Amino acid sequence: MSTLKSHDLHLNQALQAHALFFDPILRKVDWSQVDSELSKVPYVEEKPGVLVKENGDVVFHYFAPDAQSVQVAHLGGPRHDLSPCGNGYWTATLSGVPAGFHYHHYYVDGVTATNVLAPFGYGCFQPINFYEVPDDESDFYLLQSVPHGSIRMELYESSVTGRTRNCWVYTPPGYDRQTDRAYPVLYLQHGGGENETGWIWQGKINYILDNLIASGQCEEMLVVMNSGYAFQDGELSSFLPGDFDAVLMEDCIPFIESRFRVKTDREHRAMAGLSMGAFQTLRTTFRHLDDFAWIGLFSGMLDYKAVSLFDHRALFEQPDVFNSKVKLFFLAMGEQEDWHQAIVREHRRLSEIGINSHLYTCPGGHDWHVWRHSVRAFLQLVFRS
Repeated sequence: MSTLKSHDLHLNQALQAHALFFDPILRKVDWSQVDSELSKVPYVEEKPGVLVKENGDVVFHYFAPDAQSVQVAHLGGPRHDLSPCGNGYWTATLSGVPAGFHYHHYYVDGVTATNVLAPFGYGCFQPINFYEVPDDESDFYLLQSVPHGSIRMELYESSVTGRTRNCWVYTPPGYDRQTDRAYPVLYLQHGGGENETGWIWQGKINYILDNLIASGQCEEMLVVMNSGYAFQDGELSSFLPGDFDAVLMEDCIPFIESRFRVKTDREHRAMAGLSMGAFQTLRTTFRHLDDFAWIGLFSGMLDYKAVSLFDHRALFEQPDVFNSKVKLFFLAMGEQEDWHQAIVREHRRLSEIGINSHLYTCPGGHDWHVWRHSVRAFLQLVFRS
């Protein structure tokens, strides 16, 4: 049961937390007022880069005292002018912004810029600002008064790329206390243009898990988030970012199973991903059905034969064998995505040939709003009989 009140949603700390600040400081030093003995260091308050008001209006601030113009634009949308508001700041207020997650860009004198006063993530192959407009369905990914798990950054060596890699690992609240217990593990992949931090800062996966575990709606588990890029030096690719399948199977999984208390049988190992990560999930799990029993594809299609040397559809020719191995084949798509009708047809076709699959759809496009809802639905089914 949520402990959040609807009028408090826009103030939740999870909405402003990002890779640089969990709790933004929004202070700076006025060096002109610092005395010679440093006995007085006057802090002055910064304006928040993005402020979502209770009525849904979004207020932007940008500090650019020497600029001639400042603009803001949602990803793929029109530019909106900011106006000077004193002390080097510029501001604009937008109304009617839909609820959900919003990447956006700033332009200072026509040049693309980032806003150091607004939350940062890595998306679209670059550091990029984002903000959230919550609604009454947002509490499942917000910070609540429940026991919290931990996010741990781990380093491991890759025999495939010849480089040290890192992954982020979520451990549930009781992991450090229950030292005699082993846990199931989910390998969860980001999409194209993002990296291993995406499911944390944009996806809020730790809060989603904390809240579901606290309410008894999902199993306690570890979640491992890797970079989906596995290029070797000098390698380019038309779609596949190197041999991630080999990195996961030969390097990461053995490392996780030697480093953490996880169950190592296929019935307690799952993989899921969004967009590009959905393709990687399909490719890896279908190649290694003896290693994975739970599969989740978010905003991903099944028609990947043209870019894969592995014809995964051959596995559908024996429905009884497939169903006996795969405990959950989860397909999710936003209802405004280009592939929505196609995945509905795929799900229907799979049912007709006897393949068990679970279809989840929700309103939204190819964005974090859909992927958060998708992973919440998946987590309530995975590792449950």
